[in-house]
Amino acid sequence: MAESKISSIELVKNKDEYSMDDTVEITVNFSIEGDLRDSFNETNWTNAYNKNDVSFKLKYGIKLTSGGFRKKEVGKTIDTYRKASIFWTRNPKLVNPMKDRRIWVQVAKNFEPFIRLSEEEVRQELFDFSEKITCKASELGKGKHKVSAEVFASWQKHEYTEPGNIKNNSKEIEITIN
Repeated sequence: MAESKISSIELVKNKDEYSMDDTVEITVNFSIEGDLRDSFNETNWTNAYNKNDVSFKLKYGIKLTSGGFRKKEVGKTIDTYRKASIFWTRNPKLVNPMKDRRIWVQVAKNFEPFIRLSEEEVRQELFDFSEKITCKASELGKGKHKVSAEVFASWQKHEYTEPGNIKNNSKEIEITIN
């Protein structure tokens, strides 16, 4: 079996140069791929529901750092989670035209619920991330700064997966503060 991993971490800055009174905004995009993503499918979540395993919680975090040997934290670290609730319904509004499905998944991102109609859409809601981190340019100081991100995720044992945790680092991007 292939392991799960955090892949394609991308740091996106809204501009290259900032003045001292600007707010630096960096968006961190990444995905979780491998066993965990592949095992979260309709067959497995239906089996899990039948065995009363109806909740999946994915804890994740993002920390931006700047500097060379002595890295310092940039902005506020994100340390939160996403939750998938597996439920049964006859709701006629939840209709999959291909089959008569009764077991559904609701994904909560930042406490906002999403219900998607296909397996891949559910996986995208649960395992694809785009988080914004902001800080004041004055916290970094004048000059050129290399900024990178450290991303981690963890989960518990379920009917369809073993417990695990993964970590990865992004490539550096450069920000100039005048």
